[in-house]
Amino acid sequence: MLSKSGDHQTVPLSVLLKRELANEKIERPEIVHGQASQSKKGEDFTFVKTECQRVLGDGVTTFSVFALFDGHNGSAAAIYSKENLLNNVLSAIPPDLNSDEWVSALPRALVAGFVKTDKDFQERAQTSGTTVTFVIIEGWFLTVASVGDSRGILESAEGAIYYLSADHRLDCSEEERERIILSGGEVGRLNTGGGTEIGPLRCWPGGLCLSRSIGDLDVGEYIVPVPHVKQVKLSPTGGRLIISSDGVWDALSAEAAFECCRGMPPDTAASQIVEEAVQVKGLRDDTTCIVVDIQPPEKNEPPKPPLKKQGKRVFKSMFRKKSSESSSQRGRNKEEEENLEPEMVEELFEEGSASLSERSEYNVIMLLRLLNFLKASFG
Repeated sequence: MLSKSGDHQTVPLSVLLKRELANEKIERPEIVHGQASQSKKGEDFTFVKTECQRVLGDGVTTFSVFALFDGHNGSAAAIYSKENLLNNVLSAIPPDLNSDEWVSALPRALVAGFVKTDKDFQERAQTSGTTVTFVIIEGWFLTVASVGDSRGILESAEGAIYYLSADHRLDCSEEERERIILSGGEVGRLNTGGGTEIGPLRCWPGGLCLSRSIGDLDVGEYIVPVPHVKQVKLSPTGGRLIISSDGVWDALSAEAAFECCRGMPPDTAASQIVEEAVQVKGLRDDTTCIVVDIQPPEKNEPPKPPLKKQGKRVFKSMFRKKSSESSSQRGRNKEEEENLEPEMVEELFEEGSASLSERSEYNVIMLLRLLNFLKASFG
């Protein structure tokens, strides 16, 4: 039934979603996942929710969520983020958006959701903190938001590897070190006396070796919850996504992680990655892994290895910026398409600034909307 709004008639979003799905020409992927963990401190947590509904109760499922939270100084921040982050993200998305608009709104909503979750948790006056790697899959679109040193890495069916998250260890980012120092913080290693410094670079006060996280009330304003956000579109050939805590990445390279589980289903692959990491370094930290296969419909087998090496050419052109041309301008005939390289993963959006005002995707109107949302949320 149509509902009236002034002189116009509007169609309920649930009806529009059903129409979209019925009219889709490109088939949606099959998503198969598995996870594994070996615990040392009990501070790693995962969140997996498939077949989520943009409109609750309408029976139309459109997206899935996979997230990993690696807590430190206790598990409180990781547990709180696991229980609240998704709701905070979805609350920041305007209602009545079609599929394309909803996907486009995700980067801003993720930033707002991370900031709100951090603010709400800090009001509890607990000093725990957590990394977050948060992935939303809608059709062939992957949107990833991350703080800390957990990582989300994708291997396409063509064999190219894509880093979808940022590493916010102070050892890894000169830009983050400069930001903290300019804000009045200090960056240095642990001083054991006599001028001897050991361990990774840390932010002082507090001594945290990360520059971004949720929580960490005791560290102060230098550690921020504003995530690095990247959004990509897979080709219809799909790919495999690995989301792991630093217990894996301290032991294995991305190439080694994908290679050690080649041809395995996701649950077996996740276990194999964890076992490989523990074998290399020992169980020094919580070691957790989620493996997600995003594959063409009715293809119930893990991605096969690429037919040939892609070489350096792939990494030079692994991301293609979204074109501003119309679909008719982008159209090519069959002969032209045969002369092109195979379709790769397409980058639609990436922003890593720790400052909301510097984020290039916020024009004046959208920035004001975000600030109004945060103000309404925080009071």
